[in-house]
Amino acid sequence: MMFLDQLNDYLNAGFSGIWIQTSEPNEVVQDIVQRQQTTPDWEPLRVWDVAKGLGHEGQCKGDPLAPLQVLLDARNEKTDQGHEKALLLALLNYHRFLANPVVVQQLQNVILHGKSARKFVLVLSPILAIPVELEKLFVVLDHPLPCTESLQRIAAELLADESSTAHPVDPGILEAATGLTRYEAEGAFALSLARHNSIEPGVLWELKAQMLKKNGLLELHRGQERFADLGGMEALKTFCTKALAPRAAGPAARGILLLGVPGTGKSAFAKALGNEVQRPTLTLDIGSCFGSLVGETEGKIRQALKTADAMAPAILYIDEIEKALSGVGGNGDSGVSTRLFGTVLTWLNDHASDVFVIATCNDISKLPPEFSRAERWDGVFFLDMPTDIEKNAIWGIYLRQFGQADSGIRAIGNAIPPDKGWTGAEIKSCCRLAALLDVPLADAAQHVVPVAQTASDKVAALRDWASGRCLSATKPGVYQSQQNHAPKTRRAIQR
Repeated sequence: MMFLDQLNDYLNAGFSGIWIQTSEPNEVVQDIVQRQQTTPDWEPLRVWDVAKGLGHEGQCKGDPLAPLQVLLDARNEKTDQGHEKALLLALLNYHRFLANPVVVQQLQNVILHGKSARKFVLVLSPILAIPVELEKLFVVLDHPLPCTESLQRIAAELLADESSTAHPVDPGILEAATGLTRYEAEGAFALSLARHNSIEPGVLWELKAQMLKKNGLLELHRGQERFADLGGMEALKTFCTKALAPRAAGPAARGILLLGVPGTGKSAFAKALGNEVQRPTLTLDIGSCFGSLVGETEGKIRQALKTADAMAPAILYIDEIEKALSGVGGNGDSGVSTRLFGTVLTWLNDHASDVFVIATCNDISKLPPEFSRAERWDGVFFLDMPTDIEKNAIWGIYLRQFGQADSGIRAIGNAIPPDKGWTGAEIKSCCRLAALLDVPLADAAQHVVPVAQTASDKVAALRDWASGRCLSATKPGVYQSQQNHAPKTRRAIQR
């Protein structure tokens, strides 16, 4: 349902307190004003902000209580049929004044009075920060980010300003602009025109990365990683490539949960997948969403997820999700973790956008059991220590990356050191240290202590839990623990 249709339904139902979460209050005002031209039972919208006040005369400037009193005292106009018209008051960024108990009480009085008097308070705010006294009185609406058609109009208008000739807008431009506000999109298009005299997707992605970073909720990953940089995980690579293959119709892929030993390549896989399937990879740091105000944390996570929806098709990467949700069910944070978990869980169940979620986890015991059930994820994969074949591939990748795979390697010995229980991260560390210290691989290996040794009990417990419960990242089918099997004899790496 369109935003204005939702608003109209709530007004007709008599909801006199409406909280509109938006980063573009002026766009909301403009949309409502345009709708009023075709809605005869709405009076002209009254708009208040602390700097400009109310109306053209600047009435009530600087006083957050004054516009509420004006609304209480106002008399409704009549329609031609003799019915009272709806009187709407928009309060911009009013959340800044809701720490004042007098303002909260007066707002409560106005909302309760407005239900029968057809007087409506619309709070326009970028965050959801409703005081507990008002939680039951407000309904919450999200003002959507601009759709493809809106972005196309903005781009077309700017291109028309640059030339009298009409220019078609490339679909790649619109894809690169998704997730931006109208103001941000206009600025990004203008920057590209100033630089290149045309709208280039690369400039939009650059600016989008900066804008996402500013809000501290999402970060656009722009690395060049590919599957060729990752040894092993063939079953996982094949599964995700097929799940995200372009298709005309059918169900959309939901996402995967990656459980595994630290250093086995969970994060590296998530970053490489976006480049393989030509989708932007968004990194969500749930820890950065925690706020001090009641409802602020849930508001931030909803805003981040709404932005991810707007940028679809995309990859949403959530690293070490158990650390953010480990407090679920506890009382130490006044239930914030539980509410945050509920918000994430609801979105995972209900989101219809083409956003593929990759969540990584090192300790499944810290997550509630309902989090990993079927239909929340397309698959739950376990990444074990790499096999001998996978380790040979990983050694080859990192020896080349750090300049060790050339003729000079024979002068320092071309046999890889003993690597029983090593992860890909430890192999990379050994190759990097060999190049950094200019020593043989065997000497560099003396500085590497594998996680299988430092956390052997946790690794064993993780394998036991995953056995029979998770899919294998290495080969198709369910993972079965092989930790009691004797290791195969290793050979010198073949180049």
